[in-house]
Amino acid sequence: MNFKEERPLYRLAEISEKLRSETGCPWDREQSMMSMRKYLIEESYEVIDAIESGKTEKIREELGDVLYQIFAHSEIAKEQNLFTIDDVAEEIITKLIRRHPHVFGDETIKTGDAVADRWENIKKKEREGKESILDGVPSALPALLKAYRVQEKTSRVGFDWNRITDVESKLGEEIGEFREAMQEGDESKLFEEYGDILFTLVNIGRFLKIDPEDALQQSTKKFMTRFKYVEKEAAAQKRELKDMTLEQMDELWNEAKKNV
Repeated sequence: MNFKEERPLYRLAEISEKLRSETGCPWDREQSMMSMRKYLIEESYEVIDAIESGKTEKIREELGDVLYQIFAHSEIAKEQNLFTIDDVAEEIITKLIRRHPHVFGDETIKTGDAVADRWENIKKKEREGKESILDGVPSALPALLKAYRVQEKTSRVGFDWNRITDVESKLGEEIGEFREAMQEGDESKLFEEYGDILFTLVNIGRFLKIDPEDALQQSTKKFMTRFKYVEKEAAAQKRELKDMTLEQMDELWNEAKKNV
């Protein structure tokens, strides 16, 4: 294949175009933005896994997969005369310059918090005509991250608790309402109150600058590591977990807490 440009980004653009062409790949030709959106999400999560692994080669590979998704979506858009990959690049260049006047302009900002406040003010101007400051929160965000972002945005306009102790009191209130719903056996109310507890816990994490998504991921990872230890030790003892009592599994679990 003869490429018009030797620079990798141009080559990737041409490969994306070739895959969609009549002489390209049948599967690629069948795809639309809607059909490919799930792959964009999956590839993004694989980047996160790679970053957490700390393996440079894996990070590079997974970032490439996400980059291809961007080129592929842009190629589909180009076919429909909507926009091109160059338009995508130009859009983000313009946005980054506009939102960083302290870098590309004459403003001076020295702290990360001040930058975040300035960023929100700029975005507020960009949103003129929109009905809510929450309009920019993606509906497809994971629930914990979405709650965190919503709380961040409302906090920046002063709609927030004054102290973390106030949020702690709210958590106690929500747990009380959850217990009432349990006693009443009202499933819809139980569902609602459970969500309120999670939302309040996210608020507590925000006050403590703890990312709820990261915290839950870590706790889940810890649980998985310990459970795998239980499985391994049970197998070493030639026992099946399904045949063991909860007390017997708890003994192995307590060992796991000490050893892993």
